[in-house]
Amino acid sequence: MGLIAAIEAGGTKFVLAIAREDGTILARTRLDTGHPSVTLPACAEWFERAAAEHGAIEAFGIASFGPIGIDPARPDYGTFLTTVKPGWQGASFPQALARFGVPMAIDTDVNGAALGEAMAGAGRGHNVVAYTTVGTGIGTGVVKDGRPTAGLSHYETGHLRPPRDRARDPFSGICTYHGDCCEGLASGPAIRARWSKDLSELADPEATRLIADYLGHLAATIAQFHMPEVMIFGGGVMKAPGLIEDLREATRQSLAGYLAYYHRDLADIVVAPELGDDAGITGAIALGRLALAARD
Repeated sequence: MGLIAAIEAGGTKFVLAIAREDGTILARTRLDTGHPSVTLPACAEWFERAAAEHGAIEAFGIASFGPIGIDPARPDYGTFLTTVKPGWQGASFPQALARFGVPMAIDTDVNGAALGEAMAGAGRGHNVVAYTTVGTGIGTGVVKDGRPTAGLSHYETGHLRPPRDRARDPFSGICTYHGDCCEGLASGPAIRARWSKDLSELADPEATRLIADYLGHLAATIAQFHMPEVMIFGGGVMKAPGLIEDLREATRQSLAGYLAYYHRDLADIVVAPELGDDAGITGAIALGRLALAARD
């Protein structure tokens, strides 16, 4: 069995693992996301040590924060684009890991989590799975027939602009690009900017319903564009008590009975993740498996 090197690259931490093709993790570690001139060489050095102990690396699977190039045919593949993370624009995974000389499959962190949940979590057995993270940012990955989907680049559902009742919520939003998009209104930082507390700490049913209404518009849009069999909502904000139940109802109301497949309470469609914090690294390993398959 060839060994897969996997990276879940987040805005605050990198999770590294070396695994067999069947997903068995042989070693893993965590690094802080510092400047790329420090973090990326540290990744390469850890994988060199891990390979010396466990065997040769045959492929890399990388699920990363972004924006990042995800089209293997383009010269910016695996390169950070217009990220707000200081120092990371222009940093490149292929350059940093070129010494290994093996194929790579690189995608977004949320696509990695979507793939992990589709393969081994709440999306098992389904052909079309959508995974949305609601935390520091908001983003959605869609997996179809075991592969993440995209167009020119990855999807940006967090920047959809939901309907607003400014009397109910006069908060202007925090997105530096759009102000009151979903991310600007319902992400963790937006919630703290509005109420000075996390949603879990508020214990306010009206606040929970407000956030659910914004996310319900997002979920209804995903349903209409992709028709997923399951929509998984994870991330720190989704741990707030009652939020996923309110989200199901808000999604149902937003769809207004139009889509027959979603015309019920949605308890088996809008669900929580099963892999928890391991969704991303599980997906990164699965990406590495796709890189191996493409090589063969």
